[in-house]
Amino acid sequence: MKSSYSTFGTSLARRNFSASLNWASKPLSTVHRGTAFEERSLKLLRDNMSMSLRRVGGKEDGGIDLLGWWWLPDPSGSANSPRRRIRVLGQCKAEKKKTSPKYVRELEGVLHRFLPSIQHHWVNPITAPSTLDPVVALLVSESPFTKSTLLRAMSSPIPFFLLHVPPLQESASEIEAEQIQNIGMAVWNSALGGTHGVLEGEMEVRWERELNNGAGRPGLWWQRERLSSWTPDATSSAMTDLDEEFELKATP
Repeated sequence: MKSSYSTFGTSLARRNFSASLNWASKPLSTVHRGTAFEERSLKLLRDNMSMSLRRVGGKEDGGIDLLGWWWLPDPSGSANSPRRRIRVLGQCKAEKKKTSPKYVRELEGVLHRFLPSIQHHWVNPITAPSTLDPVVALLVSESPFTKSTLLRAMSSPIPFFLLHVPPLQESASEIEAEQIQNIGMAVWNSALGGTHGVLEGEMEVRWERELNNGAGRPGLWWQRERLSSWTPDATSSAMTDLDEEFELKATP
């Protein structure tokens, strides 16, 4: 009888221990998934969109996952002219359900909270010139955006860039299903890409797909040609002053 009780107690303890491990592993796997998606997004944006960003993360990130610069030709310049920089504050969402408008509202709040001194850029950066760098809100999602999310971002006075990057598929059946159901998206609002926006209507963004395997990537087009991706070397002065010029400090 004693032996039976001991076996039952040991079995119960093992089940409790196993359950505690499973419970503890769930938040960790979510963190790992989010981190992997952020790293994938960083590479995709660097290789195709001329963005030099870094991960922020942590408890004091202020709602910002990605921070850095976007290097684009001056609208009045040529392809060989030095590129200007645009500040980028971004969030990454690696969720299975569709991305809701609340994330657009959150990112609007982040920009209003951290950068109140440049709000005039969001109204009309052409008629209200300034030496300050323009600022763009970037929302990268692994799941598609809802219609309400797109409408919210398109109507925002803040320059918004939405990028849907579908999850990577491994098997042939998954790739075939992805080709039909899960196409990526790259879109921005008029405050960013419009004639009176930050880009002055001179740039076009597209989601490009390969015909053989359906793999996709974002691409920039300027003066009827695909714009090659370019970022300054990480050791250059343009990059080393990134942390010196911008600190994540909210306005009281």
